[in-house]
Amino acid sequence: MAGRIGLDFGTSNTVVAVWNGFAAEPLFVPDYGRMATPAPTIEPTPSIPSLIHYEAQRQWIGNQVLQRNLYDSPRTFRWMKRYIAQRSPRTITIDGQPISAQQAGRDFLSAVILSLRAELELSDDEEIACTMPVEAYEHYENWLLDVAQAAGFVRLRLIDEPSAAALGYGIDLQPGDVYLVFDFGGGTLDVAILLVEEVAQAALGRRCRVLGKAGVELGGATLDAWLYQEVLRRNGRGEHEETIRDISRLLLTECERVKEALSFRERASLSIMHPRTGEVLDAEFTRAEFEALLEQHGAYTQIHRALQRALTDAHERGYPESAIRAVLMVGGSSLIPSVQQMVRRIFGHERVRLNRPLDAVARGAAAFVAGVDLYDYIQHDYALRYRNMRTGEYEYHILVPRGTPYPTREPIRRVVVKATYTGQTQMGIDIFEMGDSRTGTAWELVFDPSGAARVVTLSEEQQRERTRFWMNEHAPTFLTVDPPAQRGEPCFEVLFTIDANKRLLITVRDLRTMRLVMEDYPVVKLT
Repeated sequence: MAGRIGLDFGTSNTVVAVWNGFAAEPLFVPDYGRMATPAPTIEPTPSIPSLIHYEAQRQWIGNQVLQRNLYDSPRTFRWMKRYIAQRSPRTITIDGQPISAQQAGRDFLSAVILSLRAELELSDDEEIACTMPVEAYEHYENWLLDVAQAAGFVRLRLIDEPSAAALGYGIDLQPGDVYLVFDFGGGTLDVAILLVEEVAQAALGRRCRVLGKAGVELGGATLDAWLYQEVLRRNGRGEHEETIRDISRLLLTECERVKEALSFRERASLSIMHPRTGEVLDAEFTRAEFEALLEQHGAYTQIHRALQRALTDAHERGYPESAIRAVLMVGGSSLIPSVQQMVRRIFGHERVRLNRPLDAVARGAAAFVAGVDLYDYIQHDYALRYRNMRTGEYEYHILVPRGTPYPTREPIRRVVVKATYTGQTQMGIDIFEMGDSRTGTAWELVFDPSGAARVVTLSEEQQRERTRFWMNEHAPTFLTVDPPAQRGEPCFEVLFTIDANKRLLITVRDLRTMRLVMEDYPVVKLT
């Protein structure tokens, strides 16, 4: 059966949409949801704050956390999606037990999905669609699948957030039109350029093909942390001071409030008193000062680079910037005036739309699972890891380069597997997903066991490790060598193809017997 539920798990807010047979509409989820008003000129949107609070015997979800004034509690987990996507080891300690972002996100989404099952009386074979960032890795996709299946949904479709936004924005999509989706949320900035194509067999008579994509780990949570550090600097304080640690979570909340207020006012201030010492931290920011802070940290440069990367991808496919009919802005951080001005300077005021920043992605996911089709291409490089027999070091050989369209009609790579030592009887391949190497200083906002916040700089090695993911780590060996091979002896020829479900398939031939060992065997799912 066709699905009708779209679920957009966000860093700050989670939105659910339902396909009613003609269009997708955002759904208010009782107990957990609230009506959010992102801007005075934008219609209120049903959303669930992405929050979970742990008590001894139960959990509070979404708006329940806000209603009980538990947002700043050290037992409250927020920004879960950002930490999960980054593979962060960040945890909070509840009654002596550490809870990871993955566990907190699982508990949060499971509660939301179970509530939807009961509210909408969904059957076990209902198909739902979840969204994921354009730069998401395999581990995030697997995590989403595990969560949905644990909640009883065995049929799950995934769509990247910018593509979903284009489908859900609610403007008149025409075959041949090109759109740019600018998704600036709480955790990331994702840019995608899409082409609307006519397809006779598509249920709604149209489909989108992705022409260019780019993602940056820059979002509202990043801006909150910059404000947090600036407030401490202005007050001559350090984040490691005990009194600052005591009020760090409250200070972060106030920084978030100031950031949001500056989208609609020229100035905003905060003032926090330590409950025990009576010390006061205060600061006032004008919009110009906030914009200068963004400039100082390179926010506009990162935004510009993401836009240029996506535009370059599209141009290489024959679609220059002038071909873009409209720019669709989504995500709460898109409401920042200087960000809007930057995008409008590049594309012109008349092409930029900002009237559905919070629910477009969820609407698009619901439309997608209901039958709107989507072309795409492979987002990351995928490499074969091997040991250099001369140096003894691991090296990487690209199997699937970023930008490869799928499905492939012919093999994209041929690899000969050789024995690394005499007497070898088992062989395999190590496949890695390779993300983009970041330049400059990377940081992470973490909370210690007491709940205090601090900013930690990631080493180059930590950054590098988070851009590589061993996709078949649990089953890298699957070829039997009989009789045992001699060191350096060619044993197997492996051909690689990609199917319509983005699975990497291998066809293996034994070079010593010329026997076909495997044919179109799925090894891993690509992103």
